Amino acid sequence: SNGYSLVRRVVERSGLKYTDRAPFADRSLGEALLEPTRIYVKQVLQAVRATGAIKGLAHITGGGLPGNAPRCLPDGTRARLDARRWKAPPVFRWLRDVGRIPTDDMLRTFNCGLGMIVVTAKADAATVAKALTEVGEAVSEVGVIERAPTDEADCVVDHADTLWRS
Repeated sequence: SNGYSLVRRVVERSGLKYTDRAPFADRSLGEALLEPTRIYVKQVLQAVRATGAIKGLAHITGGGLPGNAPRCLPDGTRARLDARRWKAPPVFRWLRDVGRIPTDDMLRTFNCGLGMIVVTAKADAATVAKALTEVGEAVSEVGVIERAPTDEADCVVDHADTLWRS
């Protein structure tokens, strides 16, 4: 649901109509772009209750990864994410390519394929991943929490340009 003003400009630039077949999906462009935001409450609550090991959660919405991941982190820490560890859905590559949107803007506007970030201790990661997988979620270990160079919580995405490669 993020960035619809930007998406509208990209669609205008593409010359496509919302009723045209999406170049990245087997449905109309309008249907593909209006896919509802996933809500993770039920699945995450089940994992919280089953494991007791989840230390933080960030639903990646408006503000993208840098605007949302730090919300669940203590001051003085940062999420260091490795974009080679997940695959962005094809819609994001299409938006970036057609709209000529810089990677930093993509990361600040869209979730780029990470709808929810779950923070847990490394020792508990497999247990939490198993609990989420058992309730139907796809899980990837995408980064670490480390000390930040400033007093504020932060998020860094390494290798971000790999998100747009096939």
